[in-house]
Amino acid sequence: MTTEKLISEIKKKQSFLCIGLDVDLTKIPQHLLNNEDPIFAFNKAIIDATHDLCVAYKPNTAFYEAYGLKGWKSLEKTITYLNEKYPEIFTIADAKRGDIGNTSSMYAKAFFEDLAFDSVTVAPYMGKDSVEPFLAFKNKHTILLALTSNQGAFDFQTKTIDGKEVYKQVLETSKTWKNAENLMYVVGATKAEYLGEIRNIIPDSFLLVPGVGAQGGNLQEVCKYGMNASVGLLINSSRGIIYASKNEDFAEASAQKAALLQKDMAIELNNYFKN
Repeated sequence: MTTEKLISEIKKKQSFLCIGLDVDLTKIPQHLLNNEDPIFAFNKAIIDATHDLCVAYKPNTAFYEAYGLKGWKSLEKTITYLNEKYPEIFTIADAKRGDIGNTSSMYAKAFFEDLAFDSVTVAPYMGKDSVEPFLAFKNKHTILLALTSNQGAFDFQTKTIDGKEVYKQVLETSKTWKNAENLMYVVGATKAEYLGEIRNIIPDSFLLVPGVGAQGGNLQEVCKYGMNASVGLLINSSRGIIYASKNEDFAEASAQKAALLQKDMAIELNNYFKN
């Protein structure tokens, strides 16, 4: 999936919605537990109901790893289903990896080659040689944690060292890495007030923005400060969409929630590009 194809899909669907497939068996409709693979059954229903409203899906791998081999198999079946039936969809492995070179190379192969994801989230704490192995894969994207939406983000990310916040140093330094054009960045929706300064550093990069919906992020504020000429945003919503209902109509309910966000996104796109 190239950036150009992603932009084209955004314009076609009038949506920059990413749906997080964070499956907790205690929260899905009980009737699905009778399935041989309830996680995949849940994901498949959500995907079939919402694929025309979003441009990306983001399984958080922890929600699959927690169920051992069966969970990993469910993840494999989910990504295979997406790649075969909806190849226009951008896929994100929310794995938050990041380790020394050889280890990162293996992580990259696992997600880019074996599972065939389009992108993976990576933590930058260990620096250049922990990220560049991911960037070496052509037409694959590395989504670097820059400024996250959790409360603990203020523990380190916004601390000032030598007169500059750490997250800004991460952004600026990452631009010097080999194949940096394959970078995207995670910026939490609850940090919308920071987006203007972030865009000054990385004006053209795509931002994956979690935190709209259940975490209280505001779509309009994110678009006001974060949208660029290529749209440059993927807004993620997980719980607010996939757990819209615990009844047999759960897929239809998730589509209704996704449609509300897509409608708002179409308005934001029209307002931005009209001007």
